[in-house]
Amino acid sequence: MGNDNLLMEKQFELLEQGTLATPHSILGPHLLNQGEKQIIRVFCPGAKQIVVVDLKDEKKYPLYFKGYQGLFEGVIEDKQEKFLYKLICEDDEGHTWSYIDPYQFDSTFTEDDLYLFGIGKDYQVYDKLGAHFIKVNGVEGVRFALWAPHAKRVSVIGDFNNWDGRRHPMRQIANQGIWELFVPGLAEGDFYKFELRTKTGELLYKTDPYANYYEVRPNNAAVVYDMRKYKWKDTKWMNARTKKAPYKEAISIYEVHIGSWKKHDNGEFYTYREAADELARYVKEMGYTHVELMGIVEHPFDGSWGYQVTGYFAPTSRYGSPDDFRYFVETMHKNNIGVLLDWVPAHFPKDAFALEKFDGEALYEKANEKEAWHPHWGTLIFDYGKPQVSLFLIGSALSWLERYHIDGLRVDAVASMLYLDYGREGDFIPNQYGGKENLEAIAFLKQLNEVAYSKVPGIMMIAEESTAWPKVSYAVSEGGLGFGFKWNMGWMNDFLSYMKTPPADRTREHGKITFSLMYAFSENFIQVLSHDEVVHGKASMIYKMPGERLEKFAHLRVAYGYMYAHPGKKMLFMGDEFAQTKEWNEAVALDWDLLNDKEHQGISAWVKALNKLYTSEKALWETGNGYENFEWIDCENREQSIISFLRRNVETGEELVVVINFKTASYTDYRIGVPTLANYEELLSSDAALYGGSNALNGVVKATETGWHGRPYSIEITIPPLSMMVFKAKKKSVKKNTKSVKSATDKDMKEGATEVVANAIPARKTIKSKKDKEIEKAVVLPKTKETKAKDAKAKETKSKETKTKVTKSKETETKVKQQASNKTEEIIVKEKASPLVSTEEKKTAGKTKKNVSKAKK
Repeated sequence: MGNDNLLMEKQFELLEQGTLATPHSILGPHLLNQGEKQIIRVFCPGAKQIVVVDLKDEKKYPLYFKGYQGLFEGVIEDKQEKFLYKLICEDDEGHTWSYIDPYQFDSTFTEDDLYLFGIGKDYQVYDKLGAHFIKVNGVEGVRFALWAPHAKRVSVIGDFNNWDGRRHPMRQIANQGIWELFVPGLAEGDFYKFELRTKTGELLYKTDPYANYYEVRPNNAAVVYDMRKYKWKDTKWMNARTKKAPYKEAISIYEVHIGSWKKHDNGEFYTYREAADELARYVKEMGYTHVELMGIVEHPFDGSWGYQVTGYFAPTSRYGSPDDFRYFVETMHKNNIGVLLDWVPAHFPKDAFALEKFDGEALYEKANEKEAWHPHWGTLIFDYGKPQVSLFLIGSALSWLERYHIDGLRVDAVASMLYLDYGREGDFIPNQYGGKENLEAIAFLKQLNEVAYSKVPGIMMIAEESTAWPKVSYAVSEGGLGFGFKWNMGWMNDFLSYMKTPPADRTREHGKITFSLMYAFSENFIQVLSHDEVVHGKASMIYKMPGERLEKFAHLRVAYGYMYAHPGKKMLFMGDEFAQTKEWNEAVALDWDLLNDKEHQGISAWVKALNKLYTSEKALWETGNGYENFEWIDCENREQSIISFLRRNVETGEELVVVINFKTASYTDYRIGVPTLANYEELLSSDAALYGGSNALNGVVKATETGWHGRPYSIEITIPPLSMMVFKAKKKSVKKNTKSVKSATDKDMKEGATEVVANAIPARKTIKSKKDKEIEKAVVLPKTKETKAKDAKAKETKSKETKTKVTKSKETETKVKQQASNKTEEIIVKEKASPLVSTEEKKTAGKTKKNVSKAKK
């Protein structure tokens, strides 16, 4: 007994000093003499006397001062079993307070919980760690749980205990480094933090990494929040989501920063609820299918735009509560709008109240400072090799997808995760094989994507990856990283570089506008024009465009038209859709007054029309087998900077003919090869007056049997300056011929184009046609001499027929060229910098421009 007493006294000293890791071993009820009676101990600094009250029979039992500051105990003789009780405390001034003793409750963690956490596989960790309302033995309270394996002692502090770390020390569970305490009687809205004593004796005050809610910055306490009470009303959307295959759908994304999309007149933010209804109406009217939200995950610094996160499980309190954000998501879903979220697992900030050296040592980051430090942003890199750290991040991702019904995550800065030398070329620690690949981060990304897609079907996992890392959007089983989509950064850089180039200089830059089709189907790409392109002196989209005012708007219409016609899903940053003139600033609202100007109205109407065309024409978003869905008509006309191509609905065979003129010259009777002998209707033209153009429209044009661009038929159209047009064969077609006919005029360019497409097809997943399957089923028999002779004769006959057909095609095209040469019809080839060529100028130029052959096209 003497040794036991000495041990007990030592624990009392540690409790008083605030270094006891197992407070439940001495506090609360403990049976004595094999259950004949029990002793209750309470540690309540500031109390003069304490009484225990049985919650069932209200019988009272006094406790007595033990000799250590705040320590009381009392033996209960008449109760052999533990019972629920509360404490009534009184201080020297006669003030009283009561509470249910937290130390009478056993741990709520199971062995399975601890095991799965230790190996990084408890994917509902967001329901275990942090602060959660639960009921234990019929008592409602909040369970606090924290991972801090290097701490000597952890306490939860808050308004409920006057932020006194001695009042609620937590118990350390087993050997997993988890600390836990169930505190009855707390209310939603109570602020709290954790007080940690390090191995060196230093006291740290940290906010909860798993918190559901935080104070509004600059304060950083966590807030107790009941996540059970929200009643979702988006069941229809969520049920449909489980059956979705987003890569097979039309996806047009509107990237939004809620804090600067709109503001109140006094400069205050819109709340989640205020933004929900207004944004849903706008997005629906403009024809987008999704919103992608920036800056939602809690972060302390507005200027980081939400990319330096401290609260990975909480929507920022700038705009409201977690349930307010749920209302926002629900409102979008009710309007058939998906919600994507920017999510940042690549790095975290060095704020002392958050993750940095969380328990006094490197915990969430690497211990080696060179590996932990991110020179690019001055932040810290997660230690992906620790199961508990990877679980923290995967748990965060699942929390957004499951608890907030988010439809997908755009994973930020993936390239910085993949390479150990990112931002520190030549100054990095190689991996175990001597390479620069971050093997732990790669394994984490694969696990993240596999878990997300398996647990939440129908979502989108999107990588912002700016390098040539292969198979980013391939399944892990196919050797990929497991993402569903990848931002097409290569296209974006080439595209913007080309569009900034003055029209007169675009001939030599022509490859920048066509090169992306070499790899367009190597990944599941999203064509993006994001917030990153309209900040830091890069200029707004409208001011990237060359020329004077009207020309800039025409350039921008062409740019957006090309983006929407190009293979891939779409994303446009807020403000770009109406040609915001200023660079984006997170502190101020967009310039909505610009929509009072007709040119800005025109851009808005154009983007709306593009969204409508894109979502309604399957040819523009169906993936098929890659190049089944896309085919160049002419990609070689660098002199005039005119490109044309087909987009095909593989299921129905319907095709769109897209023609884009990137220069300020205009043309009449410009011939384009087409696959069908039909009347072609102009579905959309950026030159329509509604969008700010000169209204030089084509209406319906009739195809003729004049072969052109290697195709059996052709149409003659008017091409306005800086314009994009989309044509579609009317359903009652006269004749369709899918065979290509090579004509003399386009031989040089056509052979080159054919070669580009042939070489561009990546080794992607093969989708076999019906014909291919039929061939596979056929039994291949060895050929007899008679069969070989018959085949040779048939081949000779076919060769003669082909030569005759090509000869006739050449004769036809030569005849057309001769007629074009004899005529002196107008072909405007002038390159005016500004203003754009007007209708009257076309007529005047047409009268003066003589003897310019159509063959030059």
